Amino acid sequence: MEKGKILLALTGIHPQRWHELLSAEREVVLEPNGADDPSITYAVVWKQKPNLLKSLPNLRAIFSIGAGVDHIFADPGLPDVPIVKVVADNLTQHMVEYVVWRVLDHHRQASLYRAQQQKKIWHEPPQRVAGDVSVGIMGLGSLGRAAASALLSLGFAVNGWSRSERGMKGVSTYAGEAGLIPFLNATDILVVLLPLTPQTQGIVNYGLLKELHRRNGLGGAVLINAGRGRLQKDADILRALDDGTLKEASLDVFEVEPLPKTSPLWSHPKVFVTPHAAATSDPAHLVPIMLRQIAAFERGEKLENLVDREAGY
Repeated sequence: MEKGKILLALTGIHPQRWHELLSAEREVVLEPNGADDPSITYAVVWKQKPNLLKSLPNLRAIFSIGAGVDHIFADPGLPDVPIVKVVADNLTQHMVEYVVWRVLDHHRQASLYRAQQQKKIWHEPPQRVAGDVSVGIMGLGSLGRAAASALLSLGFAVNGWSRSERGMKGVSTYAGEAGLIPFLNATDILVVLLPLTPQTQGIVNYGLLKELHRRNGLGGAVLINAGRGRLQKDADILRALDDGTLKEASLDVFEVEPLPKTSPLWSHPKVFVTPHAAATSDPAHLVPIMLRQIAAFERGEKLENLVDREAGY
């Protein structure tokens, strides 16, 4: 195969570092030379402009720079070419660190200790052992499984739920509609790592949160969402926090991003907010993986980590 150009189409992310690393091996363009530019054979994208890719006659594959691919499917003119999602040790490690950090923060009652420190209160509350706390992970893909392994190593009881059955040693797994309520009923701390699809949009709503196990040593149910913002209903989370359905929440993603300054989530005493920073895409780690994939593909090998278009992830 003749080496073609890479289209770099990023919205909301500065392209300079991505451009520098990709152009070490390939010619990179930021805008096609016309709607039917025949020189472009690959696209590296994040929230690309609608209909940008549909008329590129020699486009062979699309690479997402993030773990999610819902931004690609939002394009009404998406061409029928392979879509490759990011699977990288660096990205996985960042996500595992975030999940473990937030689970431990809630488990070890950090919000209580922070409040005590402000009031100069010297008091040691009872502390549950990790084995008495069940962490439920919604989404047992590569990120979810890595997080589950880390939590198991710390002694937590771990549950896992996915759309279809995915067994994992040491994890109590549930699947599909039939398994959702039993999974929630057995979960003290809910960690959401689902992909965003038409089926999962808005799944983290008040009805779902009401099913979490609340009579536990933590003093209530906890939500951690590091998946996608539109998986959740922000207003439902606020309602659950205010009426005691949820004890606390750690949120890295939101229905609207950046989170509007008017959102009550910013100042809610039971909410920990991070700016979609759980697992940041690092071009120094991801670009070499993309370039290796492209080189292997041009040697006749199959692309790895392909998106299932029917499933949406």
